[in-house]
Amino acid sequence: MLIKIDHDFHEHLTDTEKKVINFINMNTDKISSMSISDVAEATYSSPATVSRTIKKCGISGFAELRYLLTRQPETERDDIEVNEIFNKSLMEVSNTIDHLNIDTILSVVREIRGANRIYLLSRGLTEHVAQEFALKLQILGINVFSNSDPSIMQEITSHVKRRELVIIFTLSGKTPELVQAAENAASLGARIITITCGAPDTPLARLAQVTVFGYKHQHVSIKSVDATSRLPLYVISRIIIDYLTMQQQQEKEKAARKEAAYRKEHYF
Repeated sequence: MLIKIDHDFHEHLTDTEKKVINFINMNTDKISSMSISDVAEATYSSPATVSRTIKKCGISGFAELRYLLTRQPETERDDIEVNEIFNKSLMEVSNTIDHLNIDTILSVVREIRGANRIYLLSRGLTEHVAQEFALKLQILGINVFSNSDPSIMQEITSHVKRRELVIIFTLSGKTPELVQAAENAASLGARIITITCGAPDTPLARLAQVTVFGYKHQHVSIKSVDATSRLPLYVISRIIIDYLTMQQQQEKEKAARKEAAYRKEHYF
C-alpha cells in the first residue's frame, strides 16, 4: 500500500476519490507505467479528479506518485529509469517556476513594451528557444530582430541606441560572443535582459538590468556535445509571451468598451 489514510481523513473523501486511492493501492505494480489519463479511465473519473485526490494525500502530483513507486523493491528497472527521467523534467519545470519572481517577469514585460526595437541574441541550441520567442513577439506586433551570428552581433550591438533593448538567451550565462555583444550594448547605454540557467555571478547576469534565472538539472544525458535541455528557458519564454498576450487582449477589450461607450453617447 502506497497511500495510507486514517479514518477521519477517509470520511472527508468523496466516493470517487476513495475509488482512485483504492485503485492506486491495489495496482502499485502498474501505476509506474501508467499515465494520469489511464488511471482516470480505470476509475471512471477525470485526470483533474485523480490529480486532486493525489494532492489531498500529500503528494505534489502524479509525476511524484510514479517516482515514489519506483522506490518500491518490486518495481522493474525500466520503470525506474523512465520515471527518473520524468522526474528530471518535472524538477526543471517546477524549480524554475518556484524560483521565478513576479516582479522580475513584470520588469521584463515593461522593458519589452517600452523599447523602440529589440535585438534578440543567442548561440548554439539556445537559438531555437530565441527563434520561437522572436516569432511570437513579431506576431504580437513587436519590433524584434533575432540573430545568432557572432560577427553580426558585434556589428549591431556597436550601434545600438538608448531606447533599444537587447535580450540574451543563454544557458550558461558566459558565452564569449554574447558577453562581448552585451558589453558593446552596455557601453552605449542600451538596456539588457538576460534569460539564463547560469549563476548570478556570471558575466551576462552582471551586465543585465534584468536577469531571469531558470533551474538546470545537474544530470546531463548527452555529454559529448552541448545538448543540455533548454526546457527551463522555454518555460520562461512562454510565461513572458503569455503575459504580453494577456495584456494586449485586455487593452483591446478596454478600447472596445471605450469605443462602444463613445458611440452610445454620441450617436444614440
